[in-house]
Formats: sequence, structure tokens, C-alpha cells
Amino acid sequence: MDENTRYQVLRNDEEQYSLWPVDVEVPAGWHPVGKEGTEAECSAYVDEVWTDMRPRSLRERMENAGA
Repeated sequence: MDENTRYQVLRNDEEQYSLWPVDVEVPAGWHPVGKEGTEAECSAYVDEVWTDMRPRSLRERMENAGA
């Protein structure tokens, strides 16, 4: 990752996050969440919103198993 690169935050269907350069095509299965900035800004955003690292499907299975 380069200091001069501008990044965007992506999220996939499993609610996992990734940083991606804004000038590179978003890969299949990933969607921009609307946050762009420096690597540090985007990383701080991900740290704030991604509080449960488990994939969505695993969280749902665990919740259903406990119901």
C-alpha cells in the first residue's frame, strides 16, 4: 500500500471488509460502503464498524443454534 494511494472500503456478502484502491475496479462479490480516504482513514473506519470478525453466515448459524 502506497502513501499517495486513495482507498475505498469494500464489504462482501459475508459482511467482511477490505481496503481497495479507488482507481482499481471493484472485484466481484465486493461492494463499496461509501468510505474513501487514506489507508489510515479507511483502516480506522473498518476498525470502528467491523466489531465481529465472524462471517455473517457463521453468526447466523450460531444464533439459530442457540434459539
